[in-house]
Amino acid sequence: MSLVFYTDGSASPNPGPGGFAVISDGKPVILGGEPEAKETTNIRMEGFALLRCLEHLKGKEAKVYSDSEFWINVLTKWAITWEKNNWTKKGSIKNLDIVKPLYEAYKKSNVELIWVRGHNGQEGNELADQWANKAREEILKGNDPMNLIYKG
Repeated sequence: MSLVFYTDGSASPNPGPGGFAVISDGKPVILGGEPEAKETTNIRMEGFALLRCLEHLKGKEAKVYSDSEFWINVLTKWAITWEKNNWTKKGSIKNLDIVKPLYEAYKKSNVELIWVRGHNGQEGNELADQWANKAREEILKGNDPMNLIYKG
């Protein structure tokens, strides 16, 4: 059986302060955000959640659930062409600072990305959403959201 993870990002307002979460077995594994950025977006936070999840897995087989259809399309469709075209397309590629390292991590990974409809009662996704919001709140307070994770 492969590992199972859920990722989500939060910015409120959007754009605004943000946080992200990676959940496994009903518990947060990674929480974070962009503390230096006063304004970020849900899209950026979703991307960071996936990036940190893939880095955490270090090539292990896993199923990764995300409600970001955008990032799943980036990784499985669009980035393939963008990379072949030296990271260009008609118009600019937004969030390229996340796209490139995330795509590299994805290519080295052994994950199955699975889209799940957000805010639809799916337990893992709902937990990821709740923890992403908690991470955002901790960053607003000037705290490291990783301190919320029970290490006992």
